[in-house]
Amino acid sequence: MKFNIPIFLTMFRVILIPFFVIAFYLPIESSPFITTFIFFIAGVTDWLDGYLARKWKQTTRFGAFLDPVADKVMVVAALVLIVEYQHSLWITIPAIIMISREIIISALREWMAELGERSKVAVSWWGKWKTTAQMLALGGLLWRYNNYMEIAAIILLYIAAILTVWSMIQYLQAAKGSLLDDLKL
Repeated sequence: MKFNIPIFLTMFRVILIPFFVIAFYLPIESSPFITTFIFFIAGVTDWLDGYLARKWKQTTRFGAFLDPVADKVMVVAALVLIVEYQHSLWITIPAIIMISREIIISALREWMAELGERSKVAVSWWGKWKTTAQMLALGGLLWRYNNYMEIAAIILLYIAAILTVWSMIQYLQAAKGSLLDDLKL
């Protein structure tokens, strides 16, 4: 396998994860900003690596594997850090919903790929809207610049949680025939 810029960007995103966590716990006033900046850099590299891989026709199996892993680990790390910081049932519930959905859909995609039906559970527009709301919510909850930002971020977190459930239902419905074809009710 040849290393290319998209794979380098994905690997860079994986390397950012421990720095992201360390930045969150730095005992300095600018820690929330630094943490959010690292999260933002990870988001930009996620978009850029996919764009470049498609534009330059440099998609690889390794990149296709590592890209979603890097994304999910960064998002789960952000959710865990936010839950730990907030100590609130109202933040914990949507975080658990989002983490659970990621596990369920990852398992579903892997299973559907084994059946040769991966395209049935390809990324949808609902998933893209969920990701946008989720990233904005996480950015606001990591930065915590002021109360208005936190309130807006919490609202976005709930919008993301609703879209999370909705997109999961869409994926499960798309795979329903394959999931239930050998069950007799």
